[in-house]
Amino acid sequence: MAKSRVQFICQNCGSVHQRWAGKCDACGEWNTLVEEGTSGGIGSGPANTRNARKGRAVVLTTLSGDIEDAPRIISGIGELDRATGGGFVRGSALLVGGDPGIGKSTLLTQAAAALASKGHRIVYVSGEEAVAQIRLRAQRLGVASAPVELAAETNVEDILATIADGKRPDLVILDSIQTLWTDLADSAPGTVTQVRAAAQAMIRYAKSTGAAIVLVGHVTKEGQIAGPRVVEHMVDGVLYFEGEGGHHYRILRTVKNRFGPTDEIGVFEMSDKGLREVSNPSELFLGERHAKSPGAAVFAGMEGTRPVLVEIQALVAPSSLGTPRRAVVGWDGARLSMVLAVLEAHCGVRFGTHDVYLNVAGGYRISEPAADLAVAAALVSSLTGLALPADCVYFGEISLSGAVRPVAHAQQRLKEAEKLGFGSAVLPLGSEELAGGIGAGAFQPTELADLVARIAGSRRSRVDDEE
Repeated sequence: MAKSRVQFICQNCGSVHQRWAGKCDACGEWNTLVEEGTSGGIGSGPANTRNARKGRAVVLTTLSGDIEDAPRIISGIGELDRATGGGFVRGSALLVGGDPGIGKSTLLTQAAAALASKGHRIVYVSGEEAVAQIRLRAQRLGVASAPVELAAETNVEDILATIADGKRPDLVILDSIQTLWTDLADSAPGTVTQVRAAAQAMIRYAKSTGAAIVLVGHVTKEGQIAGPRVVEHMVDGVLYFEGEGGHHYRILRTVKNRFGPTDEIGVFEMSDKGLREVSNPSELFLGERHAKSPGAAVFAGMEGTRPVLVEIQALVAPSSLGTPRRAVVGWDGARLSMVLAVLEAHCGVRFGTHDVYLNVAGGYRISEPAADLAVAAALVSSLTGLALPADCVYFGEISLSGAVRPVAHAQQRLKEAEKLGFGSAVLPLGSEELAGGIGAGAFQPTELADLVARIAGSRRSRVDDEE
């Protein structure tokens, strides 16, 4: 019998320590080391397997050869299929994370009902809710008649024995991975060892049978999927379900996908009847826009292959503090400091005695540097009190020298802006070839100072018109 030994495993990163410490040496988190015993279970499982049999030779092949598209299961929910790269891939494992109550179970219930109605065998296993609770949700969503097979179970071995009975399921949904436990590990459910062992067992089943597996994961207060980060490396795709409590929309963001693009988003609107697809998110983010207020600029961004227009709002107000405030919502705070420094150093615009507040309307989050130009325009507009043209969009990256650098997909951004009724644009000089439309008459500054001069020039022209 294998000798039991004690290890301390970090619940944040999954690293193993031989003795307890207040701080994990691998990830730097405090008070995350938990004592877990191993007695020939998950910690020594691979070693036991190697001792039981000898390895077998596998067939080696070359890089060249026939390529087949990944077989997919299309749910019919357009935004979900877009985020997954065209549907669920057979034999793959997908991890879906999000805040509690954000709508993960609602979305997966709708997807399960849609697939089951098309003749697929769908198994929905919940470790957090009873079957009656899932039925109540299905009735509220109007999909109670769909032939989805339900179960409330947390033991991995029992789940595998259940889904192995009868026809192979096309999709298995496990809600959530933190509640599962396996007999191979002695730890409590939710610990790193149990989560990793349960995920390994389910992924092994998916690869061997061709069934698609969807694992639901909780999100910590830092926005990370709870449990070991190694689970994200084990699965084929990771989706984050984002949204603010005060807004009625939700964003399904792809952060990892072995079978498709990694920067796609799907946009949904939450209602009492469930999640509704939003085919044109730009109209959603610009729906309550006040066109004549200073400090507002429309940014034409890209999320994967989809252009998205969103309003960036800036407020620059005199400060009574020795160190003015810099508050950012929906953008990178360090990048705001960089844009402010460039405006002061190369454009002569002073913010040293002003508080600066920046917000991306609708709770949307921007990660690409192409928003620099729109942020700079909104800051200058708020400081001068001059409203920017209501029919103009902005995009471009700002370098530390004050130059405006080109960004990719300029033509797609302009097409989306033109479709929504915008008539002008400010974009970097040297962007890709612009064919007609609003791109033909776009203002293309080479330096940020050119844009500042243009905004300041609108004040002089306005004064001249009044005189």
